[in-house]
Amino acid sequence: MKFLYFLPLLFLSCWLRAQTIPREELIFLTAEWKGERFADGRPKIPDAVIEQARTVSLDDVWTILEGEGYHCQFDGGWKMIYDNKPIVGRAVTAMFLPSRPDVEVHMKERGQQKGFKGNSNSWPIQQLSKGDVYVADGFGKIADGTLIGSTLGNAIYARSGNGVVFNAAARDLEGLKEIEGFNALVRDWDPSFLKNVMLAGLNVPIRIGRAVVLPGDLVLTSSEGVVFVPAHLAEKVIGIAAFIQVKDQFGFEMVKAGKYTPGEIDNNWTDAIREAFLEWQHKQAGKKPMTRQELDKMLEKRTW
Repeated sequence: MKFLYFLPLLFLSCWLRAQTIPREELIFLTAEWKGERFADGRPKIPDAVIEQARTVSLDDVWTILEGEGYHCQFDGGWKMIYDNKPIVGRAVTAMFLPSRPDVEVHMKERGQQKGFKGNSNSWPIQQLSKGDVYVADGFGKIADGTLIGSTLGNAIYARSGNGVVFNAAARDLEGLKEIEGFNALVRDWDPSFLKNVMLAGLNVPIRIGRAVVLPGDLVLTSSEGVVFVPAHLAEKVIGIAAFIQVKDQFGFEMVKAGKYTPGEIDNNWTDAIREAFLEWQHKQAGKKPMTRQELDKMLEKRTW
C-alpha cells in the first residue's frame, strides 16, 4: 500500500522535474535487473538478446511469461503500418494526459530549463538512442490525439532506427510509409493535429491497454499485438522461446514421419525422445547442438 501511495507523488515530482523520473527511482523500480544500464538508469538489455528476439514467436514469449507469473504484459487490437514487420527493442516510455493549463505551463517552463526544445510531444524523441522503441500512453485518444506525423516519424527513426507503440493515434500514414524501416502500432489513424494533450511523464511506468510497461522493457510486436518483457527476464524468456522453435520443428518432423504421436511430443519427453532430439539436432546445419545436460535442464521446469 505504501508503494501505491508513493506512485502518484512520484509522477507529480516528475512533472516538476520536466517529467523525467529520477535515475535512483528508475533503478528502484527495475531493481531485479542486475546488468548494465543507460545513463538515465534504464536497463540495457544486451544487443544479442534483442537480435535473437527478432526470430522468436510472440505467442511463445507470452506463454513463458505466463509461466513466470507475469499475466499483464500483452495487448492487442492495433492498427499497424506493416503487420509483417516486427518492432523489437528497449522501451522508452511516455505518459500523456488531457491538458490542464496550470500544470502544463509549469511543465513547459521546467522542460525548457532542462534543455528540452519544441513542443512537449517531441521531448520523448530527444531521449531515444539506437535500438529504442518509443512507447506512449496517450489514453487511447484518436481525434486530436495524434502523437506523431511524418516529420516526427522521421526524427524518431533517425535517432532510434526503430518504430513506435502508441495507445493513441498518429497522422499522415502515407508519409510514415515512406520512412524505410519504420513501423508503428497505434489505436487508429486520424488527420487531426494533437490538441488538449500534455506530457505528464517521461521514462515512467505506464499502462498500454492490458499491459504494464517499465522503461527498458523488451518490446516485441507481431500482427497479433505487442508484448513487453521485463528486462530482468528478457535473456531467459527469449532463450526459452528460441528453444521452443527448434523443439517444435523437431516435433513436426517426427509427427509427420509417424515416429511419435502428438501426445508424446507435447508431453514430458521420454529418454528415447530426448536422445532422438539430440541426434536430430546434430544433423541441422548452422545450429549449435545442445548437450543432454542442457536439454534436461531446459525441460526440467517446463511451464510451456
